[in-house]
Amino acid sequence: MRRAFRLVLRVVALVAGIAVLGTVVPRPLWSTDADEGPLTRRIYVISNPIHTDIAVPLDAAVLERFRFVAEDGIPANEEGVRYLIFGWGGRAFYLETPTWSQLKAAPVFRALTVDAAAMHVDIAGAIPEQNPAVAGYDISEARFTALLDFIAASFSRQADRPKFIPDAGYSTSDGFYEAEGAFNALVGCNTWTAKALRVAGLKTGWWNPLPWSLNLSMQLYNRQ
Repeated sequence: MRRAFRLVLRVVALVAGIAVLGTVVPRPLWSTDADEGPLTRRIYVISNPIHTDIAVPLDAAVLERFRFVAEDGIPANEEGVRYLIFGWGGRAFYLETPTWSQLKAAPVFRALTVDAAAMHVDIAGAIPEQNPAVAGYDISEARFTALLDFIAASFSRQADRPKFIPDAGYSTSDGFYEAEGAFNALVGCNTWTAKALRVAGLKTGWWNPLPWSLNLSMQLYNRQ
């Protein structure tokens, strides 16, 4: 019994050590210092205790790039909408857990093992930067375009169109799509967000499986 308990403690300590290293070791290790022009685009990372999303400013070009969103009933083209919010995650957990009170064993098990992936799309008006769950970062126009390319490539497509999941949204303002890749506890929603942020020219930790890890590494290596 003691031997098993010690083994569990060692495993927990190992995982904790890897998580700390994954937070404080930057990725990429070295800055390119490339002159990519003025930092004219402000994006946001929006966090909850287990998940992060990316909010991108909405203009005519972005609305056209993601026109399928409005075509599928997400009111991105309504007056007052200023941001599109994107998140990648486990399909079962996303679709079957709209609130914590509806948490079920099967989606949790899939999230801890392997699950299909889904993209969640939502809209927002003004985003309050004073909210502790919100962190804003300025990026160049070139990096903004690269970020949009990365997000667009995360959607699974059928007949050259993202595959919408009908009747799956949490409200009338959001929706879900089939996504590329597979979700698991090691490569999950927050590692997707971290990769997107690196594409946007920002530094993250080497491995950020949880929001606190990603947010801390972003604060260490980037200006808000």
